[in-house]
Amino acid sequence: MAKIFIEEREYEVPDGINLLDACLSLGFDLPYFCWHPALHSVGACRQCAVKQFRDGDDARGRIVMACMTPAAEGTRISIADSEVYEFRARVIEWMMINHPHDCPVCDEGGECHLQDMTVMTGHAYRRYRGRKRTFRNQHLGPFINHEMNRCIQCYRCLRFYRDYAGGRDFGAFSLNHQVYFGRMEDGALESEFSGNLVEICPTGVFTDRSFKEHYTRKWDLTTAPSVCVHCGLGCNTIPGERYGLLRRIQNRFNGAVNGYFLCDRGRYGYGFVNSPERIRRPLVREGGRVRARSARTAAAHVSRLLDSASGVAGIGSPRASLEANFALLSLVGAGNFTPGLSDSELDIALAMIRFLKSGPARSPSLAEVLAADAVLVLGEDVSNTAPLLALCLRQSVRRQPLRQLVELRIPRWDDNAGRDALQEARGPLFMATPAATRLDDIAAVTYRAAPGDIARLGHAVALKLSGSTPGVREHGRQKREASAGVPELDEEQRELAARIASALKDAEQPLVVSGAGLGSMAVVEAAAGVAAALSTKERPALLSFVLPEANSMGAALMGGAHDSPNLSGIVEKIHSGAADTLIVLENDLIRRAAAADVDVLLGAPHLIALDFLPTAVTEAAEVVLPAAAFAEASGTLVSCEGRAQRFFKVFEPGDGVRESWRWLTGLGALGGLDMHDLDSLIRNLVAKLPVFDGIQKAAPPSGYRRAGQKIPRQPYRYSGRT
Repeated sequence: MAKIFIEEREYEVPDGINLLDACLSLGFDLPYFCWHPALHSVGACRQCAVKQFRDGDDARGRIVMACMTPAAEGTRISIADSEVYEFRARVIEWMMINHPHDCPVCDEGGECHLQDMTVMTGHAYRRYRGRKRTFRNQHLGPFINHEMNRCIQCYRCLRFYRDYAGGRDFGAFSLNHQVYFGRMEDGALESEFSGNLVEICPTGVFTDRSFKEHYTRKWDLTTAPSVCVHCGLGCNTIPGERYGLLRRIQNRFNGAVNGYFLCDRGRYGYGFVNSPERIRRPLVREGGRVRARSARTAAAHVSRLLDSASGVAGIGSPRASLEANFALLSLVGAGNFTPGLSDSELDIALAMIRFLKSGPARSPSLAEVLAADAVLVLGEDVSNTAPLLALCLRQSVRRQPLRQLVELRIPRWDDNAGRDALQEARGPLFMATPAATRLDDIAAVTYRAAPGDIARLGHAVALKLSGSTPGVREHGRQKREASAGVPELDEEQRELAARIASALKDAEQPLVVSGAGLGSMAVVEAAAGVAAALSTKERPALLSFVLPEANSMGAALMGGAHDSPNLSGIVEKIHSGAADTLIVLENDLIRRAAAADVDVLLGAPHLIALDFLPTAVTEAAEVVLPAAAFAEASGTLVSCEGRAQRFFKVFEPGDGVRESWRWLTGLGALGGLDMHDLDSLIRNLVAKLPVFDGIQKAAPPSGYRRAGQKIPRQPYRYSGRT
């Protein structure tokens, strides 16, 4: 810790940070534009000026930029000095010379960082009366609206899009004293992280085009903490609603998960919640005709079916919450419940859980992925299946080169100097996939092969590391190949395996990434073998498994906790007549099984479906109960890291729509368990399935607030949302 002095008062701050970071962390109001905690410092805007003094006797001092000055031991600064206050006011004034007077109609109004900083610096009157600079705006696709006239040239957009996210279709174009940020020509931005420009930009140059289509002022939105449902990473979000429509989704900071960013799928993939195809009323098939019924009538009809059934089976879902899956399990019994994954998906997910439980490698958070300094990706196209993981891998390749900055005496927060010194230097990232991926541009080596060959390469790497494949379950041919040194690899492949093994072994924090994308158990086992061979007692390697859906890990844990049947087992129960009633929870079975097996399931004498959009299951069902989407419900999801996170209801759905667990807990006795609300449901879940012990800590219980305490409709907005 370093001791610094601000306005003659002593403060302790962490070593290795700059003065702006220190001041903001201590709660001081110091304006800034170009600095960002993930992008660090470039000193482009000159807005964070402070006065620095040599010692306690220096009364004159000198003006320095806080973002470019280290918070070193004994540093003395003043934020409120009259001279530096006047300097900041002049900086904001010339920044605002060309800025349009459009705050009342700007989409950024009410949460604009530029507005905040202008007020903070005291600039309230414009003296400039000349002609303003004007630009032609570009069409940047369906998600991003462009208003270049508002630009203050902070360079945040360029630094994120090109330097951080690796995009190449966006740049800064300069002519004399003018700079234009955009594409070479009109067209949709190609990066899967382009939506972050909306939050990165401190003014209204880049705004949310989809939000613009049903715009409302930010203070009129109702929001709640939520979790993204579009992949298994569990990124934290803030959905906003008004008048029963979900209007937008923004990033919610979580330092261990997604940090400051979201992928475009997570940011813009909410349209299904507002879809005109949503199932809004319970549907009951009677006499060959489907009729809309009241919730009470539909629930009574289902209860009669369950009472008269000779056997009831249930198919859960990896996109439904733990609570909904557990309610179904309790309703039909453990022996009649399957978590809703296909047979191969379930086998692979259970194998991943087994490898992570038995160790020695451990599952990392996304924040730990950022710190990895050598990475092997076996078989998984993470840009498609887990985009934020791919974004983290883009930063991890800088980890090894960044160590050179110590010798060059360049602090890590000095981003511009660091990038100039390191140029295109990258650490080792090895990509072994069947086809090209969006990470190939930063990979040290790309290896194209079929899943079996990728698995053999993984086993060869493990053999190079340890001479065996510890902790890996091997069968038949795989075991013979491992014991014989994987003879099917040619010389070039053996050299590649040796190079990968050497890079991983020399790393301080090696990482192996794999997943269910190829549907190959052999690839998953090979990844576990490499991670096990890398691990030592003092330093376990990181092993990141990717699963495709929001609660794939949670559903697999639930299925494995009581040795439930797989999907084929439920098909057999329906086919044999052991069960004549089937309940399907938020699951499109066409994705899970062969056509013949799906026909058996859809042909069950009595089929009950819970979902929010039409599927083949809802088309065939005798009763359809409209389920609430994620923004209309509360529950718990388990990410592929194994992190349980709670999402909360943003708004109340229509009269006929209920959360799936509410439908299910109202249909039967549920084994005599009292599960009238979310808290009691979670208590019973933990009691019955100890593997989920701890999910109660994912969020406070419903009674944590004092009676009558008001809750803000919007979270407190820190300037710039950073």
